[in-house]
Amino acid sequence: MRLPGHGHRRQPDDIVIAPLDLPARVDEALAVQAVAFGLGPDEVAVRRQIVLRHMTYPGARALGATVAERLVGFVYGMPNDRSHWWSTVVEPYLRAQGHDDWLDNSFVITELHVHPRYQNRGVGRSLITTITDGAIEPRSILSAIDIESPARGLYRSLGYQDLARQVLFPSAPKPYAVMGAPLPLRRR
Repeated sequence: MRLPGHGHRRQPDDIVIAPLDLPARVDEALAVQAVAFGLGPDEVAVRRQIVLRHMTYPGARALGATVAERLVGFVYGMPNDRSHWWSTVVEPYLRAQGHDDWLDNSFVITELHVHPRYQNRGVGRSLITTITDGAIEPRSILSAIDIESPARGLYRSLGYQDLARQVLFPSAPKPYAVMGAPLPLRRR
């Protein structure tokens, strides 16, 4: 998939959305995440191991957004499994709201990040809709920092709704919201 760019005459800034060999390009992906999410080197090192482990899980898939072969955004996810760490943390919050059934038969968006220079061009929307279009699960779940942000606005525009708020992850300084949406995601 190609998104038309806003580049100069000689080198168009076309953004290509395609499958990503995330283990092979994990350092590039984490560099994008570090800029987009404000991560320091210690956090990047921890997340590197997490990403590599996640990509060994059954059904884990990743897509990248590239400009002239340079990674400018990525998404990855997998069928949710209640035994995974994320599910064990969010389950009590979802249960308290009567939504713990969302942990079953859902495709979880584990990470979605776009370099700030390429935000507001439809890259995040294309990444998340393309990866969920390939899911066999009937719904998708994700977590996002629990503040009104462009990311939460994007998720809402796609049909995601809050399932639980003020979710606290160990070592995360800010609370998160868990959001869910039926698949396929809503188009504009």
